[in-house]
Amino acid sequence: MRSSIASRYKCGRPRKYSVTGGRSFHDYFVTHLPSSSLHPDSRISSGPHHQLPRSASKPHNPNSSGGPSPAPLLGHNRDTTVVRIPLRSAKHHFGASVSRGQRPYNEDTYQAGVIELPAFAKRAPISLSRAPARSPLQAYREGQRRQKEQKEKADGDGEGTSAEGASGDPQVFYFGVFDGHGGTECSGFLKEKLHEYIEETARKYGLESSLQEKSNKAGQLNNEAQASLPIAVKSSNDSATKSDGQAGEEVPHTTVSLDPADSQPKSVDTNEVSSLQKKLIHSWKETVGGYFRRFSPSTFTLDSPTTSTVLTHAFLTADLSFIIAQLKLSASDSDPVLADSPINTSDIVPYGPYTPQNTSSPPGSHNHSPAKPRTPFKGGSTASVALISTPTPTPFWHPSTPSTLITAHCGDTRILLSRTSDGVAVALTTNHHPSAPSEAARLRRYAASFVTDSFGEERISGLANTRSFGDMPSKRMGVSAEPQIQTLQLNPAEYAFMILVSDGVSNEASDQEIVDIVKECRTPEEGANKVVAFATETGKEGDNATCLVVRLGGWERRGEGGNGSMATREGREWRRAEADDPRRSRR
Repeated sequence: MRSSIASRYKCGRPRKYSVTGGRSFHDYFVTHLPSSSLHPDSRISSGPHHQLPRSASKPHNPNSSGGPSPAPLLGHNRDTTVVRIPLRSAKHHFGASVSRGQRPYNEDTYQAGVIELPAFAKRAPISLSRAPARSPLQAYREGQRRQKEQKEKADGDGEGTSAEGASGDPQVFYFGVFDGHGGTECSGFLKEKLHEYIEETARKYGLESSLQEKSNKAGQLNNEAQASLPIAVKSSNDSATKSDGQAGEEVPHTTVSLDPADSQPKSVDTNEVSSLQKKLIHSWKETVGGYFRRFSPSTFTLDSPTTSTVLTHAFLTADLSFIIAQLKLSASDSDPVLADSPINTSDIVPYGPYTPQNTSSPPGSHNHSPAKPRTPFKGGSTASVALISTPTPTPFWHPSTPSTLITAHCGDTRILLSRTSDGVAVALTTNHHPSAPSEAARLRRYAASFVTDSFGEERISGLANTRSFGDMPSKRMGVSAEPQIQTLQLNPAEYAFMILVSDGVSNEASDQEIVDIVKECRTPEEGANKVVAFATETGKEGDNATCLVVRLGGWERRGEGGNGSMATREGREWRRAEADDPRRSRR
């Protein structure tokens, strides 16, 4: 099965794109698989095994004094082939399922793939007792390490070795779920553009990899970052990688230096960092006002940029760009020429639509007929994003690979982990609702009052979420896209899988029920389908439901910890029976 999948998506070495090159999102991962994995029967050929030219071969002569024929070359071929495997097709590693429930259309979106970011994984520590470089003990350790590498290559567990990204680091995986409300404009925007904002902001901050040698020169930010902040709807992105390395640490399979100078923190021009942050805050103050007149993100400091700083900057910049784009649509409503134009003007006009600034041709002419403005979108979207980085090229789902997980979250979407040791669901996010004490304290100063709806839920300006993208009417009251960020070091096989869900799932099933459903499935794809099916079958609200399941190192042991899935099975079966009862609606 593995060889067929690999051969199906076999390709040459992938091209490397710059962050500013406008490349499309990579919804696949690139890996190096042994050639023997692609063609497992290639070593069992009927021809000669000596690999000599045919002109040098001769018939066997029993009276010849020569030695025997060369022995067959057993074992795997050491050559590797670069393959590109679509992540959404790798059902044993990733699964996604979406349902519109009882709604007329689906407003949820999701994204999964790899992005161009410097690695932020923590370096793996080496032995505390280090022998001299030329001592017999050090030579023995080096020999053991080489033997282990050769054995892994020869035996092969079929996982292959992850290829490097354009920056030379192991690939950084990106997973996101976006729950739109009021329409699909905002959630679709986040699906297509949020990763670009993260990549671009990381480049502007000049972040360096935590696995490569650090430059001794001061990290100078790009000059173009000065003029790129929105106020004219520009993309700025941000994703940082904090260097967690310490002196004397070394990672196998990676190029690192043990020079003591590398353990020093990166020198950063604090004036440039401060300028970027002040311009963003000023843009929010002038564009929105209200809550944002005194807005100061807690992650914005003059210290060396961290992952939290960059992700916060990217989220806020993306939200501001979306808001400004909607404000421009509102401003165009006052122009009578634009209001009377056909809706498909942009498709039929070869020289661009008519605007108040472009009056070179009469508004009524065919080549310059005005474009009809779109109605500003007043809805929004919540978001949860997970980034995974590994210190070695071995992929994060390998049982012996440690990794670093960073989550950025705003709203009521959720990210869960299943712990291998006891099977408990570990929530990495909290719902940003007015009932949360921290959110209530933040907004009491600006919101006139919180309203309780007929379901007993508190709302602010009609919204159930205090943090989200879009939602223009509520921005001045403090509904922002400042994310809640959490960093977690994943030990080898410590967690079995990760789940990202929208509120259409989390409102109908508890965290433990969601995790237990996936435990009973053979693949992440099957797990995602069953989670969504359970939410839609037993739910009463019929909201859009989205679920992503990502395999981690402890997947094969997902049912061993605790009682497996037995703790919630009886309750889940009872709820399914109730949902199938035709008299349920009469009660």
